[in-house]
Amino acid sequence: MEDLRYPIGRFEAPAIINAEMRKRFINDIRYLPSLIELAVQDLDAHQLETPYRPGGWTVAQVVHHLADSHMNGFIRLKLALTEDNPTIKPYREASWAELPDVQHTPVNISVTLLHALHTRWVAVYEHMEARDWDLTFFHPENQASYTLSKHLANYAWHGLHHHAHIERLKEREGWK
Repeated sequence: MEDLRYPIGRFEAPAIINAEMRKRFINDIRYLPSLIELAVQDLDAHQLETPYRPGGWTVAQVVHHLADSHMNGFIRLKLALTEDNPTIKPYREASWAELPDVQHTPVNISVTLLHALHTRWVAVYEHMEARDWDLTFFHPENQASYTLSKHLANYAWHGLHHHAHIERLKEREGWK
């Protein structure tokens, strides 16, 4: 079950994140919406309502979760850029995945949202000064502050993690 939950492994923040690594992570953010769009474009309603693992979210919930999570990630970036180690607001991902917008909105809406959001996210990342990468925000659930470099690495991983959920499901089900 661990492999199905973490098909690319658990997130491990690099101890040091250099400029070259940040470029790679920014590109992961840049191209994720297209990867997700391609991953779901030929799926029918039944396939979109299939959980990526037993007890896991459906493909549709994963896509909507990416939009929800990445909107929160973008806001956390902007808070850290404009405030001194702001405390961010955690949210209940599992509860959000059950809300009516997830249940009744086609996935293409969240794919479109990801395209627009990631365009803005990348624009911020690409214009940050070197010193900005060390700015932080405080996560009250984890009782820890995170640098914007680690935040970038985490969200680059997060997108690829959920993309792998969809792709591995398609492989297992022979949907490719």
